[in-house]
Amino acid sequence: MTQTHEERMAIMAKQETIASFPNFNEEAAFDLGSAIYAIARGRRAPVVIGIRTPDRTLFHAAMPGSSPDNDHWLRRKSNIVLRFHQSSLMFGETLAAKGRQVGPELGLDPLDYAAHGGSFPIRVKKTGVIGAVTVSGLPSIEDHRMVIEALSLYLKVDLPKI
Repeated sequence: MTQTHEERMAIMAKQETIASFPNFNEEAAFDLGSAIYAIARGRRAPVVIGIRTPDRTLFHAAMPGSSPDNDHWLRRKSNIVLRFHQSSLMFGETLAAKGRQVGPELGLDPLDYAAHGGSFPIRVKKTGVIGAVTVSGLPSIEDHRMVIEALSLYLKVDLPKI
């Protein structure tokens, strides 16, 4: 069944509400990153995986078949999350619905920001967004889905799917 734009937006908003951490530290980053790594490895997905705060990388892995360009996409997508506190896919779909895109008119340099799926906020209860978990290397929606799948497993919650 194909979802409408409104249905996808509602699902992404619900994902962001449900996917909240009680706390988050370096060990949590390693465990979450390792969960994504296991999924990617099982699928032989040529992705780069990253978990970061605004000023520190907490986890990074590059799968066979990924390229240095994936690291640049990872940084640009996670910059969207860290600045706007929402998933890069949701941000991109919101812009697209308004006929807009990342660029100078928004005060965003496309070399530093990418509104494509694959980066998701790490939201800690009673604190807010402290970081971003990102996958880059697949089509935009598939990058997002891989992150959601790992978050569902790690947080032991049933996140709705797009």
